[in-house]
Amino acid sequence: MVEPSTRLIAFRWKEGSAASSDVSEGATRGTTTFVVRDGIAHTIFEHEATGARLDYVSNSGICETTPGVAQHSGYLNVGGKENLFFWFFEARHNATAAPLAAWFNGGPGCSSMVGLFQENGPCNFANNNATVPTLNPYSFNEYANMLYIDQPIATGFSYGDDNVNSTLSSAPYIWRLLQAFYSQFPQYKNRDFGIFTESYGGHYGPQFASYFEQQNTAIAAGKLKGLNIPLVALGINNGWYDAILQEKATVHFSYNNTYKPLITASQHTSFLKTYNDQCLPLLEQCNALEGNNTACANAQDICYNDIDFSVISVADFDAYDVRAPFNNPVPPKNYMAYLQQDDVVKKIGAQGMYQECNAGIYELFQETGDNSRSYLPTLSTVVQSGIQTLIWAGDADWICNWFGGLASAEALTYSGSTAFKKKAVSNYTVNGATGGTFKTEGNLSWLRVFGAGHEVPYYQPALALQAFKQTMQKKTISST
Repeated sequence: MVEPSTRLIAFRWKEGSAASSDVSEGATRGTTTFVVRDGIAHTIFEHEATGARLDYVSNSGICETTPGVAQHSGYLNVGGKENLFFWFFEARHNATAAPLAAWFNGGPGCSSMVGLFQENGPCNFANNNATVPTLNPYSFNEYANMLYIDQPIATGFSYGDDNVNSTLSSAPYIWRLLQAFYSQFPQYKNRDFGIFTESYGGHYGPQFASYFEQQNTAIAAGKLKGLNIPLVALGINNGWYDAILQEKATVHFSYNNTYKPLITASQHTSFLKTYNDQCLPLLEQCNALEGNNTACANAQDICYNDIDFSVISVADFDAYDVRAPFNNPVPPKNYMAYLQQDDVVKKIGAQGMYQECNAGIYELFQETGDNSRSYLPTLSTVVQSGIQTLIWAGDADWICNWFGGLASAEALTYSGSTAFKKKAVSNYTVNGATGGTFKTEGNLSWLRVFGAGHEVPYYQPALALQAFKQTMQKKTISST
């Protein structure tokens, strides 16, 4: 394992004291200083190439308590008041050689602390009545070094001007964060890198991957100063990729899912007519008129009000797990109170009051109609580039259901498209126990997870860890 921040160990701390040192030349050049605030030691790294500034604490003792496993948490300032919160956890095993992966929750405007505490992070609230977390034996950092990022600005613990209003405008901030991260922690810069995300990550994941690849190409051509991001894997569970396919899938899933019908046969017929007559033409217009915010926002409003909201209004179910009632969402939210404790906030180098989702960000994205824009063309280019790609979904989720996930995977364009679409699914097993069905072709894998809602790793942690590891190993998923 990497030694926990040797720079910090080398100093004796006094309130208000500071020291500095230089880091390597070129794209990694910058200055590191050390300060203490409210009794908490902070490291500050000024990255020369991008102008970004990292301000973080190390080894807070919060969440990851495995002896010898380092962690860092704090902010990337990308200029002015714009600050992205990140939380990094070293791999529990063989950290000096383990790959690096980043996790992004969706929304848009929902914190990646959801994934950290409820899904695949080093700790969780296994006891629903617990006030402090316990170690998660199925954490993704069992295999990889993990980086959780609250984005865009004003999500979770991130704060500053709300100037990001689309998936396209989100990607450059994440690239800059990674550039500064690699520069301050150069031991990770040549590791295999993966993006894992969910929900609105059906937009984020393809765009971030595509943007990183474009930047890598520019760096290799000498047109841009920066560090290569060695992207090898992309995983998206219960993603929102393409509204044309997925609004229709919402209607069919509401009636034909394997758990319970949420609408009647006559309602199914009515909603399908609404989709064809009112929703579909507007979505087609949006995607035909690239960059027309008004057309895309109008499509989003009509489709949501006339289909999504209308289904929810006539049935009693949780949109993220159809097996649960509307007023009893799963998983429970007790992690939020923990992250709102002053001592916890200080120890992890955070500021302000934690909020799980920011409605203001959602409104900004809604104004540009970002939700209505298809990211299947972008995702197709990612698959075509050879990046190992996993499209998976819990089959009890309604809001980004597996009907739409499979339809989206089968609509991708790459060398194996025809064979992938024709291929039948097989049982996906974990140590001989069936947990879902899957199929693969080339570097693309599809997985339906049984008995799981929107946040797959919460429901099926062993399966989620297995699928994560296989994808990070640049393999199509396979049964064990």
